[in-house]
Amino acid sequence: VQLQACGGGLVQAGPSLTLSCGAEGHTFNTYVMGWFRQAPGKEREFVAVIGWSGDRALYADSVKGRFTISREYRKNTVYLQLDSLQPEDTALYYCAAGRRGLRVERSYYDYWGQGTEVTVSS
Repeated sequence: VQLQACGGGLVQAGPSLTLSCGAEGHTFNTYVMGWFRQAPGKEREFVAVIGWSGDRALYADSVKGRFTISREYRKNTVYLQLDSLQPEDTALYYCAAGRRGLRVERSYYDYWGQGTEVTVSS
């Protein structure tokens, strides 16, 4: 599976932004899709994950209630809607695909996109 993330940008605190991640391959609907982020000087951290059927999702506490993950099977795409953005959300955002359940650990994901940058100014 090849993943291509896009949608990042420079925004002020508050407005929304939607990231998307397109997957190439015929098995998109068999993968759990996750989003991670890495801020400058920090470890890559879990943000959200959605199950292969789209009916279950997990969120990091830091984004719960502000970010929403979804997927569109016709377009082989997973989305991350970022609402109420804060400067602390500034990071490089990565999408990832795996087949081992709704996991928050990076090691459970087999494929990664190249990352899309989100910068939130105060």
